[in-house]
Amino acid sequence: MAGTIWVIAETNADGSLAKSSSEVATLARTLAEVAGGEAAGIVVAADPQAAATELAGYVARVVAVAEPAAEGNAWAQVAAQRAAAILASEPPAAVLTGAGSDGRDVAGTLAALLDRPVLVNATAVAWDGGPSVQMSVFGGKLVTTSAFAEGEWGIVTVRPNVVTAEKAAAAGKVEQATPAGDLSLPLVRVVERIEEAAAALPIEEARVIVAGGRGVGGEEGFALVQQLADALGGAVGATRAAVDSGWIPYAQQIGQTGKIVKPQLYLALGISGAIQHKVGMQTAGTIVGVNRDPDAPIAEFADLVVVGDLFEVGKALLAELAQRS
Repeated sequence: MAGTIWVIAETNADGSLAKSSSEVATLARTLAEVAGGEAAGIVVAADPQAAATELAGYVARVVAVAEPAAEGNAWAQVAAQRAAAILASEPPAAVLTGAGSDGRDVAGTLAALLDRPVLVNATAVAWDGGPSVQMSVFGGKLVTTSAFAEGEWGIVTVRPNVVTAEKAAAAGKVEQATPAGDLSLPLVRVVERIEEAAAALPIEEARVIVAGGRGVGGEEGFALVQQLADALGGAVGATRAAVDSGWIPYAQQIGQTGKIVKPQLYLALGISGAIQHKVGMQTAGTIVGVNRDPDAPIAEFADLVVVGDLFEVGKALLAELAQRS
C-alpha cells in the first residue's frame, strides 16, 4: 500500500527536535523506501521552525504548524488536533510517533479523533503491505508481531533507542501551514513544571553504561557503580529491583518498565539478567556481566561474563583504568 508514512514529531524545551523523533523519522523513511511511498513529518509548536528544519534532514517533507496554544498548555492534545486535520485531508499509509508520555498521548488522541487503531511500544517495525509491528509483552517474556487489518492504516508508537537515527542523503522541504479553525478540545493548562536533577549524561544517550542490580546491595554499593561510570566516561543505570529498593532514582531504571538503551558498552554489576531487564539493554554493542552465579541468565546473552564478587572485580577494574589514564 503506497502512500505517505507520517511522523508526529516532538520537540525539546529549547525548540529543537527530540531525539526519539529523529529515530522515528529514520524508521519512517526506511519503511517508505520498502513501501514505495514517501516519509513526511508534522511539527506542531508555538515556533516550529527549528525542529521542522532538523526533521527535514530525515524525511522528504515536513509540515510546520505554528500553533500559539502549544505554548503553556498540554502539548500532545493540541498537536494531535492539528495533526488530525492534516491526516484527514491526506490519508496516510501509517502514522508513527514516539512511545514516550507525549507520544502516547498524541497517539491516543489521534485514535479517538480519527477512529483509527493503535499498536503500542514497538520494538521493531517492518513493512509487509503495511506496518508489521513487533512488541514485547507479559513483562518481556513474549514477543508478538501484529499488523492492522488489510487495507487499513493506523498509528504505531515506537520505543526509544530501538532505531539508530540516520539522516537522509538530501534534506527534505519544509512547508508552513496555518492552523485551520479553532481547537475543539478544551485546553489543559500547564500550571507548574518540576524538573528532577538529572545526571550529567542521560542514560538514553550514553555510549557507556555501568548498571547495578540487586547484587550491589544498597546505596553504598552504587558508589562503586558511579566511580566506574565516571572512569569510563559513561552513565549509571539500574534494574527495577534497585529502584524499588530506593537505592537509585527511577530516571536511571532500564528495562521493560524503564528505559530502552543502546550503548556501545553495557557493564552489568550484580544483575541476574531477567527478561524484564534484558529487553531494555539487549541491543547494546557489547555486554559485560559481573556476577557470582555462573548460571545467571545474563550469561546466556552477554558477550563476556566475569564470575566473581562485583566489588573485587570493580575495584580491580578501577585500578587498571587509573594506570591507563
